[in-house]
Amino acid sequence: MAVALRTLAKQLTSYAAYHRDKRNIATHFVGIPMITVAVAALLGAAHPWAAMGVFGAACVYYLMLDVRLGLAMVAYAGAALWAGLQAGLIAGIVLFVVGWVFQFVGHWYEGRKPAFVDDLSGLAIGPLFIVAEWGFLLGLRKALREEIESKTGPTRLNPQPGTAMTSR
Repeated sequence: MAVALRTLAKQLTSYAAYHRDKRNIATHFVGIPMITVAVAALLGAAHPWAAMGVFGAACVYYLMLDVRLGLAMVAYAGAALWAGLQAGLIAGIVLFVVGWVFQFVGHWYEGRKPAFVDDLSGLAIGPLFIVAEWGFLLGLRKALREEIESKTGPTRLNPQPGTAMTSR
């Protein structure tokens, strides 16, 4: 039985809909890498092969979505895996908690709950989103950015942060 994958653009558009406030995106540039390293550390504390297996499977998924971004994700995941395996259990716990604090502060600015609340795939798409956002900041993948923004609108600053953490 074949598994249907949502396209890269659909995945990023769905995730981006929850992330239009620039401050939220900025907190994700800090929080998501912390959480990614933490996951590697926590899995690595159980057994390094567990961390390598999860990160390897995630990279295969990213490569199936898009080769160019997938290769960037392999580099990102490799760095996070290496850092997490060096960090250890206590550092992993601290990074995990602090990373999620950054995430929830960002969503307070956004005035919207995190994407994973409605779709658990958001947990896997979050790292891809920040790698794509870095690419967009560097002027890469303009057509992809335009496709996403045509459906979600451009990034902005919410005038009243945290007023409604709703499902919009």
